[in-house]
Amino acid sequence: MALNAVKQVNLKINGLDVCVPEGTTILEAARSVGIRIPTLCFLKNINEIGACRICVVEVEGARSLVASCVYPVSEGMVVRTNTEKVRHSRQLTLELIMSNHRMDCLTCARNSHCELLALANELRIDAVRYANDQLPPQIEDSALHLVRDNSKCILCRRCTATCHKVQQVAVISPNERGFKTHIACAYDRDLGEVDCVSCGQCVVACPTGALTVRDDTEKVWAALDDPAKHVVVAPAPAVRVTLGECLGMPIGTNVEGKLATALRRLGFDRVFDVDTAADFTIVEEGTEFLDRLQNGGVLPMITSCSPGWIRYCELHQPDLIPNLSSCKSPQQMFGSLVKTYYAEKEGIDPRDIVVVSVMPCTAKKYEVQREEMRLANGCLPVDISITTRELSSMIKRAGLLFDHLPDGEFDEALGVSTGAAAIFGATGGVMEAALRTVAVKLAGVGMQVDFHEVRGLEGIKEAGYCLPGRTVRVAVASGLSNAKKLLDRVKKGEAHYDFIEIMGCPGGCINGGGQPTQPADVRSFTDLVKLRSEALYSQDVRTQLRRSHENPVLQQIYQEYLGKPGGHRAHEILHTHYAPMRKYRT
Repeated sequence: MALNAVKQVNLKINGLDVCVPEGTTILEAARSVGIRIPTLCFLKNINEIGACRICVVEVEGARSLVASCVYPVSEGMVVRTNTEKVRHSRQLTLELIMSNHRMDCLTCARNSHCELLALANELRIDAVRYANDQLPPQIEDSALHLVRDNSKCILCRRCTATCHKVQQVAVISPNERGFKTHIACAYDRDLGEVDCVSCGQCVVACPTGALTVRDDTEKVWAALDDPAKHVVVAPAPAVRVTLGECLGMPIGTNVEGKLATALRRLGFDRVFDVDTAADFTIVEEGTEFLDRLQNGGVLPMITSCSPGWIRYCELHQPDLIPNLSSCKSPQQMFGSLVKTYYAEKEGIDPRDIVVVSVMPCTAKKYEVQREEMRLANGCLPVDISITTRELSSMIKRAGLLFDHLPDGEFDEALGVSTGAAAIFGATGGVMEAALRTVAVKLAGVGMQVDFHEVRGLEGIKEAGYCLPGRTVRVAVASGLSNAKKLLDRVKKGEAHYDFIEIMGCPGGCINGGGQPTQPADVRSFTDLVKLRSEALYSQDVRTQLRRSHENPVLQQIYQEYLGKPGGHRAHEILHTHYAPMRKYRT
């Protein structure tokens, strides 16, 4: 036997012989032989606390039922997952959980994908004997990106575990004890008064309607119904590989063609693509990086595409603000080009243009209101930002049979992009796209297109590339806890880089707070990030042009309107500035 071999444990589950590595939980062991144990509070590697007691099972010799999500297997263990005692316990527990839950299921935003409702159906809860019919709403809507209703909270703590462990922002926690326990900010402050970075990871972790994204679709419908407004729309790179999940398609399905058709049928005057703006981001960011690299600028330069990361930096890492790229995010570059270049070309007053972005990110709702983004003509670049989930609700409301739609195309004026833009949605994608252009600028056309070292699902990745004159050292981090680890090493002098990519959400935009919600069964045992990112990289390979600076629309706009990359006009329209923000916590 190999010295490092993991010890195997033999047990029986529902009469089946099971052999799993030592340390495996009963929940995981059962799943390995095709037995699903229901859960509610459980999120693998995030919230493994056995609090809800829905996952209980019988273990021979144990005095009571045990929580399978935290109970490790042992040699000779005999487990039963579906006895009358187990079923009765789960039903009673769920009834008690629901007794403190406001059940306005018909009008709840999560009524079609609520884990609590699905579990009640699975466990055959026909009526709640202890229902509190007088429970009033407890709405807290101070944040720009979400609405919280604690009357629907079941105290599973998935949101707090995500905020503390995954993001290390830690602005929400269980407050008080016993029957008074509730999820809130310190001293019961409103969410808009604390250091929340608007990432929305708590929303996709929540199993009920206690946390929902602020719905801005009515604003979009109003704009579409206003004949005086010219309404343009553009989806982000990651949206095309996740929207299908909301509409019954397999995870990782690329629906770009149907997406373009759906947006056109919703009534938008122009259907553009934020991928085009992503190419502009790379050209401007690459130019900025080369200038810093060659002329003694502040290094490492850190990307500025993720508004959740930017807000985190302004609040918690203000000393690194000089390291941030001054480039606007692709969303803001897109809106800036629409309300300058496109408006002038079409002869439309930019104040009569409504720019709608479709984003995987809830922090974009915060970003569209940032005064730092305002253009010289007085306009904010983007008027309304909706999430992938909000767009899916508009498609359903319009009665569009999404899977029956023919494939369409984006309008060419701002709808042509390269493979480099497509991979923006995956962690490492911005870095790889930038390296493709930077390498050509430094070494010539013959340089490689793929930089596999910065790909992958690890929270932190690093690589070095030998380019003419020097080795360029890069790092990539996704998720704010990983960003903090990486930046702490940089500050302590333990790591040295020239260029750093940071995405606020784990895995990048494909796992953003505005993406399709998936139940814990899927989130815990299916690699969503892998499936979604593979779809983006597949699109990249199929695209004829794979370097951002090769985009013909981009080249035309620089030639006709912006001048050279990094030049005065380009800087005025496509760049911004950042400053430290006051921290709320004392």
